[in-house]
Amino acid sequence: MKTLVRAGALALLLATAAAAPAALAQTPPAGAASMFNATTLNLSAYGETRVAPDKATINLGVVTEAPTAAGALSANGERMNSVIAALRKAGIAEKDIQTSGLNLSPQYDYVQNEPPRLRGYQASNQVTVTVNDLARLGAAVDATVKAGANQVNGISFGLKDPTAAENAARHEAVKALSAKAALYGQATGHRISRLVSLSEGGGYSVPPPMPMVAYARMEKADSSGTAISGGELSVRIDVTALYEMTR
Repeated sequence: MKTLVRAGALALLLATAAAAPAALAQTPPAGAASMFNATTLNLSAYGETRVAPDKATINLGVVTEAPTAAGALSANGERMNSVIAALRKAGIAEKDIQTSGLNLSPQYDYVQNEPPRLRGYQASNQVTVTVNDLARLGAAVDATVKAGANQVNGISFGLKDPTAAENAARHEAVKALSAKAALYGQATGHRISRLVSLSEGGGYSVPPPMPMVAYARMEKADSSGTAISGGELSVRIDVTALYEMTR
């Protein structure tokens, strides 16, 4: 009797296992099936607008040397204080002046077949300055050089609020995308029935700093001042879209 019960249970287990694959192989949802059967068009385009910058960022600094580390730091601090004072006098707010690097390193003289000889110490202090009024930019650079800055490492231009430029680029991107879709539809004998998806990439990014020739301290200021031109910035938006098409 026990043997018959066990045989019946085994048969039921085998029947259930055989039916499992059939249960897993279900018909896909109606929506998914229609998507696989639909004719779709995947396109990408971009829109670009050019706009004048309204702010600039300068990286400048003071490098000093002295026989001792304390002497190098002390001389550097005095000159940097003069540079910051000159920036404030030129109309740069304190919140727009930020220390970006401070370094003290020994300096050696090297002679062939002799051990290195300590010559002194070099102190370097770098600040990043944001100029929100480009009319003050050239005067600010001149003022810092006259105050003791002996390095101007780079300048970059940017936008305080890129929203308007990005939106203009978005409009151009969508126009270009629609024109492409219409062209492909005409070429293939289809019409666009609906927009399935739209994704965006790109946008405004701060351009990398442009290198500038390092300035030595000027004893006399050029009456014309340092001429710096901001030019234009390019703001680009990339878009990708999936269209469903019908005949």
